[in-house]
Amino acid sequence: RPHATQLYQDFPATCWPIVYSSDYNITFIGLEKLHPFDSGKWGKVINFLREKKLITNDTIVTAKEATEEDLLVVHTRRYLNKLKWSFVVATITEIPPLVILPNFLVQRRVLKPLRTQTGGTIMAGKLAIERGWAINVGGGFHHCSGDKGGGFCAYADITLAIKFLFERVEGISKATIIDLDAHQGNGHERDFIDDKRVYIMDVYNRHIYPGDTMAKRAIKRRIELDWGTEDKEYLEKVETHVKGALNEVTPDVIVYMQGLIYSMEIHLEVSLFPLKAL
Repeated sequence: RPHATQLYQDFPATCWPIVYSSDYNITFIGLEKLHPFDSGKWGKVINFLREKKLITNDTIVTAKEATEEDLLVVHTRRYLNKLKWSFVVATITEIPPLVILPNFLVQRRVLKPLRTQTGGTIMAGKLAIERGWAINVGGGFHHCSGDKGGGFCAYADITLAIKFLFERVEGISKATIIDLDAHQGNGHERDFIDDKRVYIMDVYNRHIYPGDTMAKRAIKRRIELDWGTEDKEYLEKVETHVKGALNEVTPDVIVYMQGLIYSMEIHLEVSLFPLKAL
């Protein structure tokens, strides 16, 4: 029987299915600047949309932090206990100075934002089924699996969102992940490697991190790209393979992982669309 969670509450009809919280952004005495990853980009997206008068504070669904019980739907307790060591978090986030900080600070200033983004992805899953589409402005931690983090990904939000839907929403039994991040999504691939309910399409640069050979076994449609792939070739391949993927399997929900793709200065990490939205 599914546990009680604050992430599957009802949301006001006046809100767009866009999930965000100011708690997504990571700032701590400048340490965030030691990583090439922009840990304040989520707020920049929302500010851009506000400035263009496309959204207001009242039209956004405010994300809630995923609790330990929420995380245990996918993560092992052993893995969550490892995150209580600053050295482990420093390794996952690739920010070495975190090693010298007390873990309570690391939890508050680094992991809490990531847990809130994870909660946002789970909430977006429910919203997608109810509204026909949903976007989480954060999340997309596709290098994290149930028992291992990496590549700035400490929580497996994509796996969690799908498993929450499988457990809690009647009629949702098949999912397709379309991962367009430049890196292979080895986290959710490892989680679903033997799960026939989940179809994975992954488009990535074959020459960069993580190069996870075992995880590749979970990919049903693999598009490995080389350095210098031009826009036209890329977009043609994406269109061809998305159509092919949807012809192979008819899913109940599609998780679209956009990753580091910038369009009109907007960066959206994870979108969840039920099939009826296509």
